[in-house]
Order: sequence, then structure tokens, then C-alpha cells
Amino acid sequence: MFRFICIVIFLIAFLILTIPVLIVEWIIGKFNPYARDISSLRIVQWGFRMILKITGVRATVIGEENIPDEPVLFVGNHRSYFDILLTYSRCRRLTGYIAKKEMERYLTLTSWMKRVYCLFLDRKNPKEGLKTILQAIDYIKNGISVCVFPEGTRNDGEELSMLPFRDGAFKISTKTGCPIIPISMNNTAEIFENHLPRIRKTHVVIEYGKPIYPDQLDKDTKRHIGDYVENIISETIHKNADLV
Repeated sequence: MFRFICIVIFLIAFLILTIPVLIVEWIIGKFNPYARDISSLRIVQWGFRMILKITGVRATVIGEENIPDEPVLFVGNHRSYFDILLTYSRCRRLTGYIAKKEMERYLTLTSWMKRVYCLFLDRKNPKEGLKTILQAIDYIKNGISVCVFPEGTRNDGEELSMLPFRDGAFKISTKTGCPIIPISMNNTAEIFENHLPRIRKTHVVIEYGKPIYPDQLDKDTKRHIGDYVENIISETIHKNADLV
């Protein structure tokens, strides 16, 4: 419970104390948008790393060298709010995450999310959802990576289970030709969700798979690319189950 309280205090302090920083970043962006973007990325990553330090989480990371130096579509399984912190804190280049639209209600947090190219998906409105996918495609074309959890929501089932992947997000890759990087995560729900509101020191495993270029797949595999990536992640989390 102590760690949970510390994280809440840190998060509130961060969101309040960085309001002036947002203003400064806005001014910087008027003269040098790229410098603003990189600065915003590093500030948010610092905040995430501080929260992860408070949790006491220990991460074994495999395959990070598989990430090419180009915009990619990160695709991961999703069992914890901490999945975002664990992966975003490791991004080397600008990366926008696709989040549920309900996250837009959190004022300063929303401002920071928009500053680092997060997109908000309205899961109840297909037309708006398509606009989000088109915006993500535009991000890729402009050199910004995108991360999505295609299960559509956090999976609170058995540790090695996964919800079916939704195909829509994969259009970001098939329409741009950018590589897909599978992210397989084990044991992240043990940080918080398995025993909330307590936060426990936990060992997690994160594995980045080899890049998947949709144009190099055969027609049938490309047509069912969501199933293809889902199977890769499922096989990987089962393989890594003994490492936690």
C-alpha cells in the first residue's frame, strides 16, 4: 500500500509541477518542433522510470536489438497499466501510443499524452476509430512509431491467456509497409492488478520479436496478419513463462 501511495503522490506532483514545463515546451515548439518533441519524450520517460523505481519492478528485456532505426508498429499483449510504462520508457525514438478515448478526461495528463503523439480511440464509434487509424498511418509516414495493444482492453484472464487481436490496427502497417515489432510481456499484472491496491516488487519479462514486414508475407498470411502476430506473441509468452 505504501508504494501505491508514493506513486499517487509522485503522479499528482508531476502533473502539477510540469504545467509550466508544458508552456515552455509549447514556446520551444514554435521555433523547433523536433526539439520540443524529443524534450517531451524524455520528460515523460523520466516520469515513467521514476514510477517504475518506486514499484521496485525488475525487468528482463530480450531482443531489443531487433528494433530497426525506422518508424515501426509495436504490437503487444496487454495485462497491466504498467505495460505502457515498461515499454514507453524504453522507446528510442518518437512513439505514439493508441489509448482509449476515456483517457482524454484527465487534463494535464491528456496534455502530456497529446504532446508525445498519443492517439485516443473511440471503441464505440467505428467512424472515429477509422480516423484514429488514418492518423496513426500519417504518423508512420512522418517518422513517428506507433504502439497498440490489439486485444482492445486489458486482459484479466489467466496469466498466459490472450484476448483475440482486432485486425483494424494492423492496417497501420499494411498501408505503410512499416515493420511490426511484437512485444511479449510476462507477469506484468503481478505488479498491481493481481492484488490491487497493493503494488509489489515484481520480476517481468519483455521480449521484442524480430521485425515483420507485411510486404514480405505470402498473401494468406498477410490477409490474416493479426492472427499471425497474435500466435507469435502467444508462443513467446509461453516460452518465457519459466523466466519470471
